[in-house]
Amino acid sequence: MLIIRKILSLLAVICLLMHLDPGAWAEQPCPSAQSAIVITSDGQTVYEKNADVKSLIASTTKLMTAIVAIENTELNELVDITEECCNIEGSSMYLEAGERYTVKELLQGLLLASGNDAAQALALYVAGSTENFARLMNEKAKDLGMDSSSFENPHGLDDENHYSTARDLAKLMAYCMENESFREICSTKSCLIKGLTLVNHNKLLDMYPDCIGGKTGYTQAAGRCLASCCERKGLRLICVTLSAPDDWNDHIKLYEWAFSQFSLRNAVEGQSFQVPVISGTEKYAELVPSEEMELLLDGSQAISLQVEYPRFVFAPVNKGETGGTIWVIINGKTVGSCPLVYDRDVALQLPEEETDSG
Repeated sequence: MLIIRKILSLLAVICLLMHLDPGAWAEQPCPSAQSAIVITSDGQTVYEKNADVKSLIASTTKLMTAIVAIENTELNELVDITEECCNIEGSSMYLEAGERYTVKELLQGLLLASGNDAAQALALYVAGSTENFARLMNEKAKDLGMDSSSFENPHGLDDENHYSTARDLAKLMAYCMENESFREICSTKSCLIKGLTLVNHNKLLDMYPDCIGGKTGYTQAAGRCLASCCERKGLRLICVTLSAPDDWNDHIKLYEWAFSQFSLRNAVEGQSFQVPVISGTEKYAELVPSEEMELLLDGSQAISLQVEYPRFVFAPVNKGETGGTIWVIINGKTVGSCPLVYDRDVALQLPEEETDSG
């Protein structure tokens, strides 16, 4: 059966020119940031500006602190606060020695109030020292392919050996947003801990309805840094700006541009192909793609589909059985494929019994 199908395979090309009105193609924004990038949640770059320049990153560091802590603890574990955790310069959740907090409460202080003391407390609890915790941070960076990053501390205070790039931070933010605990805390606008109200420094949660998370950062040397995540109609985007005087507006303009120009589309939606069936209870069997193929597409791309399937098939045909392949080609380059499968059974037509007329 398989040999026959292979020999009798039919090559067909279906062109689906998906051009939009060229006049709708908006000019790219020009952010105030020295470095900027927008990527999809699966890592496709939508926009970039000096995205590989190594820079100080201030408290966007705490994205890495948070995910390392989450992956090495349970949220309900109790952490004893020591003197070493307190009186760290910069932003704070106002920890005091002798107090006890859960890991989740410290993460809230880390991601909402950007507490340097919370970062220190988590680092000491997870690894025993900030040096050991920095090693965990750098190991995680290596695992994520953040090849242009180096971490020296859990809070992001300036250090010549503590740096990253917009591209690397976007990879990190995308990874963090896949974690349910991180996503829940990062999207929280405010919370009450031991009588103290913590308000999320990420103003995009109020300024931009599609925002589902982010982390701010600032030192005089690093400037204003911001990593954020937005989602619209199933398309999740990550934006990072470094040294950006107008970072809130930078992110909004970049998101508006990206959402207007790009969309996720199922490139094989509605495709089906009829194959004649020999000796079957039905004349044709229907082949359909085995899965959706969602691709990030813009208005300038020409899409074509290439399919391969048999000229005919012998009954019986089993639902779900692979009968061919469909390839997606964008601007002449093959970007993906999936099997074509039969969408229903076609039974073998049994011969009618002869009757004795003698």
